[in-house]
This record gives sequence, C-alpha cells and structure tokens, in this order.
Amino acid sequence: MKYIIRKRYLDKMIRLSNTPSIKVITGIRRCGKSVLLSQFIDYLKENEKDANIIFINLQELENASLLSYHALHQYVMDHYQKNKHNVVLIDEVELCSQFELAINSLHSKNLFDIYITGSNAFLLTSDLATLFSGRVMDIEVFPFSYHEYLEYFHMEDKVDEMLFSYLMYGGMSENFLYSEEEKLTHLKNVYNTILIKDLIDKYKIKKVNDLLLVSRYMMANIGNLISPNNIANSLNTQNKSDITRKTVDKYISFFENSFMFYKVKRYDVRGKKYLESSFKYYLCDVAFKYALTGTVNMDYGRAYENMVYIELLRRGYDVYIGKLYDKEIDFVAIKQAQKLYIQVCDFLDDPHTFEREYKSLLAIKDAYPKMIIARTHHDEMIYEGIKIIDIAYFLNGDY
Repeated sequence: MKYIIRKRYLDKMIRLSNTPSIKVITGIRRCGKSVLLSQFIDYLKENEKDANIIFINLQELENASLLSYHALHQYVMDHYQKNKHNVVLIDEVELCSQFELAINSLHSKNLFDIYITGSNAFLLTSDLATLFSGRVMDIEVFPFSYHEYLEYFHMEDKVDEMLFSYLMYGGMSENFLYSEEEKLTHLKNVYNTILIKDLIDKYKIKKVNDLLLVSRYMMANIGNLISPNNIANSLNTQNKSDITRKTVDKYISFFENSFMFYKVKRYDVRGKKYLESSFKYYLCDVAFKYALTGTVNMDYGRAYENMVYIELLRRGYDVYIGKLYDKEIDFVAIKQAQKLYIQVCDFLDDPHTFEREYKSLLAIKDAYPKMIIARTHHDEMIYEGIKIIDIAYFLNGDY
C-alpha cells in the first residue's frame, strides 16, 4: 500500500516528543492512526540516535501474552535502557484489560515518552483525562484532507477537477485501493464495523434498528438544526417506532464518541455567548452519507458545508454556528486570537443567493475576516471586503 507523510500530525507528534504528557492518538476507525505511529517511529530512527523505541501492536498474535496489564507493564520495564530516550508506543492499547493501570504506572516513573492509539470509542479524551488524572495530550487524526488526497494521487495540478471524486469517495485512505464500485462497499463495511465494534458491542445495544434509524436521520440532516426530541418524534411518526428522546440523546453521544458525527454549538455573535438549544451535526467524512443513502436529491450545499467544517477542525479551529438577530452565519471559526466568519453554499450565480450570503456577513460589525466559500470555478475575489473563494481551492489551501 502506498503512503504519504501526514505532515500536520507528524509535526505535532515531533513537537510533543519528550514532553511529560501521555500522547493519545484518536480519530475514527481506519483513518490512519497506526500508519501515523509507524511514520513517527521512522522519524525517531532517522533523527534520534539515542532513541530506544519500545513498540507494541496488541492486535498481533505474537503479543497475545501482553493482554494483561501486569504483563504489558513488565514487558516495557524489561526493555527500558538507561541514558536513552525511551519511547513507548502501544497500538490498540484498549485490547489490554485495565491498560490504564499499566500506563499510569509507567508514566509515574518519569522514564518513558508514552504514545498510545486504539479504537476511538475506547479512547475518549474525557475518559482518559479521568483515568490518567488529566495528564493527556490528544492528537486527533481525521480522514485525508483534500490536499492530502491530491498529493496521494499526484493530482496537485487538478484541484478543480478532482473535487467531485473526493466528495463522493472521501478521505478514508484504505478506500483509495478499490475501484469506484468497491469504494462504496468498503465505506459501508467501515461504517458497519464502527456500529458493531465501537457502539453495539461496547454499549450492549439491543435495539440495533433504532440505532440505524437515528444514524440515517442524522446523515439526511447534516447541517440542519436538530434535537433529540425532534428526531424521536420524526422516527416514531415515520417508522412507527417507540424510541424515546432520552434514547436518541444517548445514541447521538455514542456517534460522537466514535468520531462518526461532530456536534456544533451555536454562538450569539452580538452577545458573544454560546447557545445550548438545538445543534447541528456533521459527518467525519461526507462520503459515508453517499455510500449509505445514494446520491438521489443530492444537496451539494450541505455537502460542501460538511467538508468545510471538517477542514476547519483539521486546521485547529473551534467551530460554531453563528447567530446574529434573525440571521445565521454558517461558521464562526476561532483559534486563539484568530476569528473567521464563513458562509458556505453551492453556486453564487443566482443574485438572490449571493445577496443572502453577503448580507449576513456584512451585518457583523467587527473587523475579523469574512468569506464566502462556494463552487465558483473562479479565482479568489473580494466583494465589500468579503473574500469569495472556490471550495476546491479553500480545501487545498491554507486560509
């Protein structure tokens, strides 16, 4: 299988090297966490001659004896070398029963630089912060960005032409090896694996069909304001189900735990406060939606919204839905002192659509950058101080 260096994540791991935190690599199943770990090992071998690398993949049969925390702890201690940079890297760590006891003990000795990965639902940052008393540094890995996608296929000069392919087949790197028809089947298989291994098995879910209905409803409504209550009411009306609001709320939290869906809160731009009623949800990779539900009545505007939202997360922004009086701003993206206001749509050819998008932005009276991202097929433009950017170039660039 072909690999590319995932520089954003690798650079973060390098920056965190030899810091006291336990580094936890998280992200949706099959997004490339294990490959990233191996790339970091390659970096250490090439650049740190004093590195003593203790790598353990608990999925491998030869490591079956390390699936108890006592054995795992002893193995690492036995491989410690004095006066070396002792780097412990454990893949699929959750396969070891009570792994946190071994990791906490190793960490307390101040002898090891520790990195762990595992299936996402077992390595929630909130849980680990409790298990490890807050001594955790999270490295969240996403599916391939559009920039990485173009690099992988050597299509850097086809930024405009490759966007539809990326939208339809996504950034799950294993998917790149299959034909177009097989890509959709593979995405369905990944989705089913996440449901079974990360959700149904872990949380002992008995009403599997209800879980499927909630996930399909959320896929059909990416970018719409929804709540557990309106999901429950809709499913009970359409499917003659008896699912409760409480159960829907629980299932949504499970999807978030698996990194399949991301919840976006609303932000009152004028009052500078967060709103807690109703949220929007976006998929980790919009290609899952089309693999599972098809392309009938395809809403490109919502798909582009989803792609922009995930890209903003990749770039380290905290992202919110903006509310200003009766107007909505698709995204308020905040990173330290930076703030961006963003509207996303399909085409801007219709004057009414263009007016709707720019008026919402012009109503914001502060001086932070504002932009409209759409499928313009044109170079970047400026209108009344607002940048207008084609989505393909936004996704491939670094705005």
